[in-house]
Amino acid sequence: MNNDEVKVGGVAYTIVEKPFIEVDGSRDYIGHCSFENTEIAVLEDLSQERKSDVIVHELTHAIFYEAGYEEQDEDMINRIGKILHQVIIDNFD
Repeated sequence: MNNDEVKVGGVAYTIVEKPFIEVDGSRDYIGHCSFENTEIAVLEDLSQERKSDVIVHELTHAIFYEAGYEEQDEDMINRIGKILHQVIIDNFD
């Protein structure tokens, strides 16, 4: 995916691929959801399968944020994101 857009709760998030993703001074990230900039970033060097998984994970963060959950439990996001990714991959083209 490159420069795609997805709407979450009426807010358009742009999906972009980047050569590195820096969050709070660290470049150890393969994806990030910026609520302020309404952007989902994914590391461009990942396989397509991994990119898809990371995008759904970050999309799950956006879904929770737009639903009013500003404080999020990363373990819960991981679990829901994995299942959501499987549902999307196995049921939609």
